[in-house]
Amino acid sequence: MQRMGMVIGLKAEKLAEYKRLHADVWPGVLKALSDNNIKNYSIFLKEPENLLFGYWEYHGSDFAADAARIAADPETQRWWTHTDPCQEPFTSRNEGEFWAMMEEVFHLD
Repeated sequence: MQRMGMVIGLKAEKLAEYKRLHADVWPGVLKALSDNNIKNYSIFLKEPENLLFGYWEYHGSDFAADAARIAADPETQRWWTHTDPCQEPFTSRNEGEFWAMMEEVFHLD
């Protein structure tokens, strides 16, 4: 299992919409995540900075392939047409990233 953390900005004017969307995530989106080895997924919000921190546990053996399957899922693509406009990616993110991946520097079991 691999713990993964990521961060992105949230546009202030989209705060209520983003919270509303995530209060009732579409079942097809949840299924795509689960079917591709994503477990224990949480998103946290830090206000007033409007930073989103995402955390999940990856239980597969080929994250790139699983991530590609998630990205190819039509329901997930439709979901992203609603969520992506709410988010503000960091200019410092790595090429190919929307959410900026984070390095785990500490963990306590």
